[in-house]
Amino acid sequence: MPSSTGQPSLFATGDVALFDDAEGGIRYRPGLIDVDTASRLFHALLQNVEWRALQREMYERTVDVPRLIASYPLDAPALPSAVGEILQVVQQVVDAPFDSVGINLYRDGGDSVAPHSDTLHALMPRQPIALVSLGDVRDMVITPKPGIRGRRIRLPLEPGSLLLMSHASQSTHDHGIPKTREAVGPRISLAFRVRQPGGDLLRGYRPAG
Repeated sequence: MPSSTGQPSLFATGDVALFDDAEGGIRYRPGLIDVDTASRLFHALLQNVEWRALQREMYERTVDVPRLIASYPLDAPALPSAVGEILQVVQQVVDAPFDSVGINLYRDGGDSVAPHSDTLHALMPRQPIALVSLGDVRDMVITPKPGIRGRRIRLPLEPGSLLLMSHASQSTHDHGIPKTREAVGPRISLAFRVRQPGGDLLRGYRPAG
């Protein structure tokens, strides 16, 4: 049975436990969405999401964010129907009151996201982050922060898979999608979160151009 705290008791079978903590740690479940459905949802999102090219300040200069980004409250009238369909599948296995989704489009191997942890002040404590992958496979690198025991993990995120990260794991581990020289097609990731009231997960970003 799922836990009312959002802990991943969902993964009794078929999961890979990458890191454990009191809130459930980091766990990976391939095949949450079947291949044909994942392909259909990928193409629907590619066409219907309002993708934005953004910039941000980094090391005292303005840089382009190397991917396209979208963000929606889950009660938004403009929420693409494919997002709602994916949310229903996630909620069958994760008991959390998700209220927002951040969506990234990695257009090719040159798009990436640097190692980071999610902004804790914008997120509700003890609530997980559920990451669904669609499209081509990209590797995620998960690295313990200084002083945390464990090994660096390179995890291929398959289409239709779910990566569940506890709120607590954002204090212990960084995660990122490195660039690759391999020939890869586009990938879409959807990160379902529970925000603090007024929490802005895109603070510091601005439209490009």
